[in-house]
Amino acid sequence: MLARNAESLYWIGRYVERADDLARILDVAVHHLLEDSTVDADRASRALLRVLGVNPPEGPLDVWSLTERVAYSREQSGSIVDSLNRARDNARGAREVTSAEMWECLNTTVNGLASRERAARLLGPHEFFRFVEERAAMFAGLVDTTLSRDDGYRFLILGRSVERVDMLVRLLLSRAGDRASSPSWVTVLRSAGAHDTYLRTYRGALDAGRVVEFLLLDRLFPRSVFHTIRTAEVALEELDHRPRSRIGARAEALRLLGRARSELEFLRPGMLLEELQTRLLSLLDLCIEVNEAVALQYFHSAPWVAWTDAGARVEDVHVEAEL
Repeated sequence: MLARNAESLYWIGRYVERADDLARILDVAVHHLLEDSTVDADRASRALLRVLGVNPPEGPLDVWSLTERVAYSREQSGSIVDSLNRARDNARGAREVTSAEMWECLNTTVNGLASRERAARLLGPHEFFRFVEERAAMFAGLVDTTLSRDDGYRFLILGRSVERVDMLVRLLLSRAGDRASSPSWVTVLRSAGAHDTYLRTYRGALDAGRVVEFLLLDRLFPRSVFHTIRTAEVALEELDHRPRSRIGARAEALRLLGRARSELEFLRPGMLLEELQTRLLSLLDLCIEVNEAVALQYFHSAPWVAWTDAGARVEDVHVEAEL
């Protein structure tokens, strides 16, 4: 497979997953801000923006300015609209390795954003978020039913998995300092699409330790960090067509994922809340390192060049990595 097609599929997976996760997080956050008048909207919005890696603007923030920046903005890198536009642009450049149904889904989704945005400004943002979630689910279904299980499929799944870990970790970071009995953990579960599954697994018992355990370590829930890392690991193993090494991992990205998966797999559940923030920040660094390792191994024929000018170091960074 051509490197440009592999890179496009990888980023399609990342961008669609980011749009889906942002819609889930914002949908729950906006409902919470609108329903609970005791919550400081400005403080909560700024905290959410910081967790998402978005610089908070000057002036007070509320529900509407939050959604304007993270959902509707075409200038804000990584917003829902920006992510879906980038996904379509990558699909347009890789039509020979994507199905017609996948392209039509992305194209129809992007073309429908403007009308959904207008309706959301009048009636509230829920319909916009629901539209994005449903279209992302449709795209995921089309990927599973119309793509051959070849290298193209594996690159897309790899990109989706890396982004899913990144977004779930950011979501957990937003509540890392909350009390164990805080109702905000329900918000985390709902944002991750895990609320009903969690209740069935733990018979309705709500506890911060169990919530973190479920979202980080559960082997069966497809959006848990452990399950997602394992999915990415399998995709990388299948992408490496060379004979397996008798010692260690041949690829840096596979080594990083294997180490992270082992640390989670053999961690005592009771230790999760101890140094939780440090562990989550380590997982965020993992996503950055894996992304760079994958790009270097599969998308670039030579390492990125670091230029120096008058003692100042400026790195040549791939534009699509700026999420």
